[in-house]
Amino acid sequence: MRRAEIIKTLKDSYSREIRKGLVRTIIEKEKKEDKFEIKEQYKLINQIFSYVLQQYGWEMGKNSSSWDSNPLEIMKDVFPKLSTTKWYSEQLLHTNQNVKVEIQDK
Repeated sequence: MRRAEIIKTLKDSYSREIRKGLVRTIIEKEKKEDKFEIKEQYKLINQIFSYVLQQYGWEMGKNSSSWDSNPLEIMKDVFPKLSTTKWYSEQLLHTNQNVKVEIQDK
């Protein structure tokens, strides 16, 4: 599925208010450092991110030699201010670490 199609599907599936509310809740829970509540919010955003990865056809094995940030860019396009969350930072950090390990192993 192409990037534009994934974005349209997600925006059609989740209203703007729901998308903004999810990010707002994540930011709020991260600030409070409420580990139980943030886990629930992360579960929701991770499920959506998994869908994006699947639809985009992104796999660590295929994409390990070069960083393809399109899945995270799609998430940023669909969810306003997601890039300000710790979740987003963790995704960048985790992926960058895996890419480095793959490159070092080669």
